[in-house]
Amino acid sequence: MKIFDKVKNSLVNKLPFVVYKTPNSKFLQGFFQGNDSLNFVEDFSDSKGFVFAPFNRNQSSVLFPEEDSCLEKESIDVDVDFSDNEIFINDSQRDFHIQLVEKGVDAIERNVFRKVVLSRKEKVVLSSDLNQLEVFSRLLMKYPSAFVYFWYHPKVGKWMGATPETLLSVEGKLFKTMSLAGTQVYQKELAPNWSSKEIEEQYIVTDYIKGKLQPICGELSVGELETVRIGNLLHLRTLITGKIDGDIGRLIKELHPTPAVCGLPKKITKKFIINEEGYDREFYTGFLGELNREKHGKTISKLFVNLRCMKINSERDINIYVGGGITLDSEPMKEWLETVAKSGAMKSVL
Repeated sequence: MKIFDKVKNSLVNKLPFVVYKTPNSKFLQGFFQGNDSLNFVEDFSDSKGFVFAPFNRNQSSVLFPEEDSCLEKESIDVDVDFSDNEIFINDSQRDFHIQLVEKGVDAIERNVFRKVVLSRKEKVVLSSDLNQLEVFSRLLMKYPSAFVYFWYHPKVGKWMGATPETLLSVEGKLFKTMSLAGTQVYQKELAPNWSSKEIEEQYIVTDYIKGKLQPICGELSVGELETVRIGNLLHLRTLITGKIDGDIGRLIKELHPTPAVCGLPKKITKKFIINEEGYDREFYTGFLGELNREKHGKTISKLFVNLRCMKINSERDINIYVGGGITLDSEPMKEWLETVAKSGAMKSVL
């Protein structure tokens, strides 16, 4: 593929790029910067290009400006095997994560907050060098209904992922977002059986989004609660649509970070996360995607929450990021096992 040749060239010359596929698309797209300048979003309503935003809004969002990038698009044509690379995993995090969940449940019992999303960074060491484009190809094949990407900037790092969650999709005056919560491993012969904890978590996220958007957008259309499958995992999802009155920056400010990646209330849970998780999330649970691009006479933005992702530190050193929503009914050991199941999404392509 021509785009893969450009990726190889950019990696050799240490030039920034992103290649990506939107959900259910048959096309691969790319932004390729001609220099290694590091650009940041100054105003989400005016900036145009591809944005890569961190979890913490106090940190800067990286922008590949459309006017400074070579844009590519071609049909996806990949065919790779899934031969295993031996993976060495440090399992010492289990006790720490269980204790972290216990702290979260205790804070909920004391009415400090209603819900918090707690995560961990899992270090994975490989037995042989990672073929990065092969891993990206596996993500493209395995997750056709996800937003799949490979992002690189020599001054920031190298990230790859396949996320199931839309933060915000805008086309002209119309926008779409979603609330996504709950996780189960897909079992072919069994219908999903969602617990009251998972359903409650989903409604918390939906109610929060409605409450934030109605004062800005007025009438909203809220879809039915549904189960969606992404790869080997199932999630609960509710689609929310409405009309936007020009300022996408305000919508982003209200939505990010959502209760699906942070908690409720946002300010208190964000502080708890930063103080207690024991690591910097960086771009995990941030967002990324096309920002204010002109297509067919309309301004279009397609932004996705950065879930199910990895940071590539070197050819044998990978960070995988996983987490889950904690409510009053959460059981620490089950929450740990949920993160183990989620980490399998990325490990399966290494």
